[in-house]
Amino acid sequence: MPARVSLALLTAALPALAHAAGVPTLQEVTVAAGSQDLLGVADSATEGTVTARQLANRPLQRPAEVMETIPGMVVTQHSGDGKANQYFLRGFNLDHGSDFSTHVMGMPVNMVSHAHGQGYMDLNFLIPELVAGMQYRKGVHSAEDGDFATAGAARIDYLRQLARPFADLGVGQNGYRRALLAGSRELGGLQLLGALELAGNDGPWVQPENLHKHNAVLRLSDGTTQHGFALTAMAYDARWTATEHVPQRAIDSGEIGRYGALSPNDGGRTHRYSLSGEWARRDAGGASRAGLYVIDYGLRLFSAPSGFIGGAHGDQHEQADARRVWGGEASRSWFGGPAVKHTILTAGIVLRQDRIRSVGLYATEDRLRTRTVRQDRITESAAGLFVHARTDWLPWLRSTVGLRRDEVDARVTATGGAFNLGNGGQARAGQTSPRLGLVLGPFGLLGESEFYANWGHGFHSNDARGATSSVNPVDGSPIDRLPLLARARGTELGMRATPLPGWRSSLSLWRMDLASELVFIGDEGVTEPKGASRRHGLEWSNSLSAADGLLVDGDLALTHARFTAPNPGSGGTRVPNAIPLTASLGATVDAGGRGFGGVRLRYLGAYPLDDSGREKSSPFLMVNLKLGYRIDPRVRVTLDVLNLFDRKANDIEYWGGACTRSETLAGSCGGGIDGRLVHPLEPRTLRLGLRAEL
Repeated sequence: MPARVSLALLTAALPALAHAAGVPTLQEVTVAAGSQDLLGVADSATEGTVTARQLANRPLQRPAEVMETIPGMVVTQHSGDGKANQYFLRGFNLDHGSDFSTHVMGMPVNMVSHAHGQGYMDLNFLIPELVAGMQYRKGVHSAEDGDFATAGAARIDYLRQLARPFADLGVGQNGYRRALLAGSRELGGLQLLGALELAGNDGPWVQPENLHKHNAVLRLSDGTTQHGFALTAMAYDARWTATEHVPQRAIDSGEIGRYGALSPNDGGRTHRYSLSGEWARRDAGGASRAGLYVIDYGLRLFSAPSGFIGGAHGDQHEQADARRVWGGEASRSWFGGPAVKHTILTAGIVLRQDRIRSVGLYATEDRLRTRTVRQDRITESAAGLFVHARTDWLPWLRSTVGLRRDEVDARVTATGGAFNLGNGGQARAGQTSPRLGLVLGPFGLLGESEFYANWGHGFHSNDARGATSSVNPVDGSPIDRLPLLARARGTELGMRATPLPGWRSSLSLWRMDLASELVFIGDEGVTEPKGASRRHGLEWSNSLSAADGLLVDGDLALTHARFTAPNPGSGGTRVPNAIPLTASLGATVDAGGRGFGGVRLRYLGAYPLDDSGREKSSPFLMVNLKLGYRIDPRVRVTLDVLNLFDRKANDIEYWGGACTRSETLAGSCGGGIDGRLVHPLEPRTLRLGLRAEL
């Protein structure tokens, strides 16, 4: 369905939604327990639930920063706001999602064999005000999680009804504007929810971002996520002009300003249209769940990360992706009685197929194609079967045993590229992944406490083109075909405790071994092997809930990441962009009176930019602030102050080869000059919001 048709239908429907009846207001909805209030429920120390209440007064610069409620997760950007964010967790530069699996209302967000990068996870379609809750897990310890769930996984659900219809308008510096209309009403005994979001932004960039974003949701539901159904239609599209990361020396020399662009007219356009259905039933003997979805997705991304190595015309290229994704999953749980130690046995099946009608890499000038590097058609099918059993052996001992089997089949047909036409073929791989967890407690220690031990195997898939190509599509040189799956093995020891009333704390020690850090390099059209790696670390997460509406949370994550064998060329073992230290501290307050707000502090320690570790990023602390005031019970104003202290730091830093235009014209470029590549933090930015409940 074209985006403008979807938006027109929702615009026409929204006035009718304005008659929804009153229940508690949106910002007061609380779903499930807090992320640490899981004694007697959780199977590990690093799983949790994020609630709508925790998100309500949190200052957000980007929709995907909802993910930063996962302790230790960092969300940044190195290009325009229409492109998937960069994610970091547990010493993984997740790039755009390669080692973290995310689902929204049962639909996978990660894209396999994607034009820009494997596991590309674009969450710009997310509407934070509609998020009912998010369940997350870290590591490879749950049999329900398959591809990409090595560092962890998250499942996000939207609300099924709203307290009252509302209109939310926002304006800010640098051309920021946003309008969100949402409401729900009863329709024949069912709940119909609709939302329409229109947004734009230019940013602080010398080359205005000119972001235009359209987003719509229509949801028909009955009952709850545990016993009911929901049908959801979503439509999202965006177009933008990007300022990519640039060589630090270009800023230092004055060739461009701090917010200047090295290459003109980068950016792109993307869309995501989807239809999904969810069904769940509970009975005396157990619970059943099923879901189906179909997604139409497209991306045309123009970028020049290396600047002008190829000449004064620039190195811009286009990465294009057009596909349909369909799939679903079904599971059944059986509740055992005392005779089988109250065992809960769950079995399920997961199916997915990506029909990629065209995925390609093209040389371009000013967004016009000049050469096809590679173009392919791919059909990639995945199936998974899982079973797990949770047993209460004693009042202080329970276990979870799981087993998962995955099969991936990929068929690649080369359709373009002078050196690419000999590539293609079929690749198939499978993996059996056992998982085991033990829980001891609760005990009367530090209030109440539980202790956890977890072990498991998992994997992330690799781009199908890397598994079927024998020739480099750029220059025709021979390359090795690479495995379709990269195995991961993880272990974790942890505990939860309630040292004081309202204070919940968890501590974990973890290790992850990855068989190969294979990464598809979309800028070159090849898969690059980076060797096996080992990561281990410590995470400490805390939350404090006070009766006066105060919520405080604080997290600390320490990570050690190394390749298991030195780089043959440099002798280095560091994993580039693996952040060794992250910390966050935040508070929100809303006692139901006129004033409310929240503040977030985030610290990123220096991380290695290359495998030698000699080049490192600059550490920094950033603070975001939200202040709000209720003019009356149905009208409120908010002020977000992003980068409160106007820190002159970088959202992301890399080390690599690039050339500026002046270096190329002066003849000093050669094959590229290695150096620091940066994308600066946006300066202090004010955004004013007004919400009126109808």
